[in-house]
Amino acid sequence: MTTVILQGASHVLTMDGTDLTDIDIRIENGVITDIAPGLETVGAEVHNAKGCLVTPGLVNTHHHLFQTLTRAVPAAQDALLFGWLQTLYPIWSRFGPDDMRLSTRIGLSELALSGCTTSSDHLYLFPNGARLDDTIEAATQVGLRFHATRGAMSIGESNGGLPPDALVEREADILEDCIRLIDAFHDPSPGAMLRIGVAPCSPFSVSRELMRDAAILARDKRVGLHTHLAENEEDVAYSLETFGCRPGTYAEELGWTGPDVWHAHCVKLDAGEIDLFARSGTAVAHCPCSNCRLGSGVAPVRAMRDAGVTVGLGVDGSASNDRANLIDEARQAMLLQRVTNGADAMRAREALEMATLGGAKALGRDDIGKIAIGYRGDLAIWDVSGIESAGSWDPAALLLAGPQTVSALFVEGRQIVGEGRVLTVDAEADASLAKEAVARLSS
Repeated sequence: MTTVILQGASHVLTMDGTDLTDIDIRIENGVITDIAPGLETVGAEVHNAKGCLVTPGLVNTHHHLFQTLTRAVPAAQDALLFGWLQTLYPIWSRFGPDDMRLSTRIGLSELALSGCTTSSDHLYLFPNGARLDDTIEAATQVGLRFHATRGAMSIGESNGGLPPDALVEREADILEDCIRLIDAFHDPSPGAMLRIGVAPCSPFSVSRELMRDAAILARDKRVGLHTHLAENEEDVAYSLETFGCRPGTYAEELGWTGPDVWHAHCVKLDAGEIDLFARSGTAVAHCPCSNCRLGSGVAPVRAMRDAGVTVGLGVDGSASNDRANLIDEARQAMLLQRVTNGADAMRAREALEMATLGGAKALGRDDIGKIAIGYRGDLAIWDVSGIESAGSWDPAALLLAGPQTVSALFVEGRQIVGEGRVLTVDAEADASLAKEAVARLSS
């Protein structure tokens, strides 16, 4: 039996309504088994948490990890969504399996440093022999809990779609590969490190038939469903012109609502769509930094949560956010709701709840997202004795006073970050490889 004890944590935010001080946490075989002061340490791997705040590991509900190699591309820096995509598609078409693995390792390492222990990923293009298997391999190396979703695009430029024809696939092949991946990798058991989801890229890059067939397949296989929805005004206008209805209605008609569905962005949901999501248990992956970066708008998160919609947070791809810092995403979510609805519109604790419990629920998990006996040992340790927190009256108000980088991170009781650096992969070597990849991709 592997036993880990975090000893003497100055503050613990459990996310179950209680805060603890000067407390120990025991993790045995990946599960939290005791939370109390002065726990017996004989035979345990002990980590000193004095002067630290401990939170549940953060949960990232939307990302495109392959985009890590296309940060701050000059021609895409100031473009709206559709133009941004059209600029980047030709670059992404030059990716191969090694690029997918490298970008995933870098993106997950960056997430880990920001306190993230679980990440979803939406990979929707597979050029030059790349497969979802490549990102799964990289995630295993880093050691984060991983929800890999098999995305797809099937309508190319010649048929009125946005992506180049070279990046789209036959719909029969897409569904066949979804089945292969679920059968090979999906683990539905509690504490699973890897789960698979079905995720056509968006209603404007696949057919109505594929959206419907993907929902049927996912429910037959009992896996989650994910796509982009109502991201900006262009998105809504496309839906009205092409389908004759708003995005939420289109989703409902094709089986894309329910507690097994989480939609990314949803910036432009109206009151009726918010009510639909609340009634059906449909979740939202809120990506505030990316929405700001692309000028998409401010998602109506306050209205969603007040209506009972499950909202998690996502950093989105590093070509539209340029960073993968989930604690920063939580701060941005809080600030945007305040600037839109008033200073009392969202507390720091509520934003952190979206980054933990909200994200866990969006991904269909009841074993992560809070610190309690029986939950998995996914913990973020924040050193609040340094300059970023100096002068703070409330170290638990992490989103207000920092820090933004963890001193240590544990996933399933395994240490992934220590002394502010990733322990499982060589991040410096990967950063060097990224420079080489950018030089090749930009030539």
